[in-house]
Amino acid sequence: MIKTQVVELRPNKIMQRELERLCNYRRYCWNLALATWQDMYEAWTLDKDNNPSPNEHRVWDELVNNKADWQFALSARCLQLAVKDLANAWKNFFDKTQPDWGKPHFKSKKAPRQGFKTDRAKIINGKLRLDKPRGIKSWFDIPAYEALKMEEVKIASIFRERGHYYAALSYEEEAGLKAKTGKKTAIDVNVGHFNYTEGKINVLPAKLQKLYKRIKHYQRVLSKKRRVNGKSASQSNNYLQVRTKLQRDYRKAANIQNDLLQKFTTEHVNNYDQIVIEDLNVQQMMMTHVASKGMQRSLFGKFRQVLTYKCEWYGKELILADKTYPSTQRCANCGYVKTGADKITLQGNKKHGTKHNEYICYECGYSNDRDDNAVLNLLALTK
Repeated sequence: MIKTQVVELRPNKIMQRELERLCNYRRYCWNLALATWQDMYEAWTLDKDNNPSPNEHRVWDELVNNKADWQFALSARCLQLAVKDLANAWKNFFDKTQPDWGKPHFKSKKAPRQGFKTDRAKIINGKLRLDKPRGIKSWFDIPAYEALKMEEVKIASIFRERGHYYAALSYEEEAGLKAKTGKKTAIDVNVGHFNYTEGKINVLPAKLQKLYKRIKHYQRVLSKKRRVNGKSASQSNNYLQVRTKLQRDYRKAANIQNDLLQKFTTEHVNNYDQIVIEDLNVQQMMMTHVASKGMQRSLFGKFRQVLTYKCEWYGKELILADKTYPSTQRCANCGYVKTGADKITLQGNKKHGTKHNEYICYECGYSNDRDDNAVLNLLALTK
């Protein structure tokens, strides 16, 4: 199976300068390839008999044949992988089921993340070795802040954020199936917390709330600077300092939640053989604007993605409840499903005067917490 390890690198000043050159070159190759692809497509639509349709090989040949002299000093693999990724992006554009569906767009040098890819990276004595550019006398292997788990790298994605360099290293590892426990569980995802058979986990802890308050403050400061100074605001040192602090806090929040999700999902694939979750249409739920910010911060989509690939890795069964399955409205005791005015909403039930977190069955009198009742209903789908 293919795994990926993301580590922070410790390049010296010479390596930082060269890595920045490669990041800029990757952006240049992507934008040039996208412009070439669009020109080929436009010519093909106007005259299909004399102009072939664009594809990866035709675009790559066009860029290679028209290389500038300065390009020969940089990695040829950077250009080839940029064109390959662009071809995959166009392929995904015609498949709306893709999670990041959308039309390929040009990369901006103002984007907070810049990076490049290479398939020629090596691990030498625990350090990352990249191809030496032409004309560079001093070239070093790059150490990382943590130990590298692999001996060979398939694809290395190097990227820069807030002046720090990171590497996403994909490697191949033999599948190691987890021991069978004979247990099963269900997870009901909610804004701010996930309920499961053994209890509840808070995915928006207090330290995250403090971070989001600070993020909100920095966003207001930047917005005020743009409103007062217009486009020239981004050229001031104060603006750049505040933006750096904003990016730092976003990274902290992402690291905290990623660590929480990784530990939570690993615990479940270690302890359970069958795991039931809801097949939620997160994108459609976000469009309703009802608690959309909370849903985004609770990482519904990422949770399902992480749990899915870990179940595949370790031979555990992930069961997806159908989108129409009434886990919240169904009684876990007798099976009665609430409809119409009897339904539980985010405001509770006005007809019967119940709160939003209360479940009371109007058939058998069963009473429970709404989320715990949903967990029991999901658990009923196990074999």
